[in-house]
Amino acid sequence: MTEGFARHGAVRIAYDVEGPPGGEPLLLIMGLGLQLLFWPDSLRALLTGAGFRVARYDNRDVGLSTHLVGLGSPTLLSLARRRPPGYDLADMAGDALAVLDALGWRSAHVAGVSLGGMIAQTMAGLRPGRVRSLTSISATPSPRIGRPGPRAVAALLRRPAPGREAAAQQVVDIFRVIGSPGHPHDEEWLREVARRCHDRAHDPAGIRRQLAAILSAEDRRPKLRTLRLPALVIHGEADPLVRLPGGLATARALRGAKLVVYSGMGHDLPAALQPDIAAEITAVADRGANDAECPSGIRA
Repeated sequence: MTEGFARHGAVRIAYDVEGPPGGEPLLLIMGLGLQLLFWPDSLRALLTGAGFRVARYDNRDVGLSTHLVGLGSPTLLSLARRRPPGYDLADMAGDALAVLDALGWRSAHVAGVSLGGMIAQTMAGLRPGRVRSLTSISATPSPRIGRPGPRAVAALLRRPAPGREAAAQQVVDIFRVIGSPGHPHDEEWLREVARRCHDRAHDPAGIRRQLAAILSAEDRRPKLRTLRLPALVIHGEADPLVRLPGGLATARALRGAKLVVYSGMGHDLPAALQPDIAAEITAVADRGANDAECPSGIRA
């Protein structure tokens, strides 16, 4: 595994890359408040085993990337009013493009989950020539579609826990609310990754700045409708944080997108579904630019 930093103006973005040299380039973009460590080893192994050269990175305001502490912490009132935190999803998409530049990739397959899916959508809309295929997981094209349920909102906006162990337990508690009701949670893995993330960087205010960027975003559907690229939309039927209408709206906006809805899946990447998810990402990457029509499906 190779580690490095990309530059996007004054922002430094930490990334790593693994997989066979010369493999198909695949950029993974993680979700709200989560560091690159939250991409499961098992899923990445499936993707590198399929021949991908896989890069992942810390979004701004988490992990080893730049934390924009000078912007302060958005209040609940500013979040409710959808005020931007000083940057937007286009800036975060620029961070992703900077990682491609640092790796020397003119283009790549791009897969994002939750906020990462929204960044991937934005990236494809801004620079379609740099996105070979788009996979949007557990994401929405607009903050007004697929709004979270009340328990998910309450879990997300809890007061930050003090200390390493309490912070790790809070991550476990959050995923008990937003995770997959139809699949077991590996809580020890979650707790251990959360500990490692706490040691790398702990910045609850950064999470709120990312959330403000999500809530202040414009509807991406008009831009998505202009795209002509292989696209895959994956969503959990039981997702309480970005509810299913968000995934449906994304798939409808992307011409020829394949929609896969997993029953029993919430707002996570269950181990039992990872082989199928990796196969779907591989399949969309294999599609030609003219192979636009692909059927939708619901998986049990």
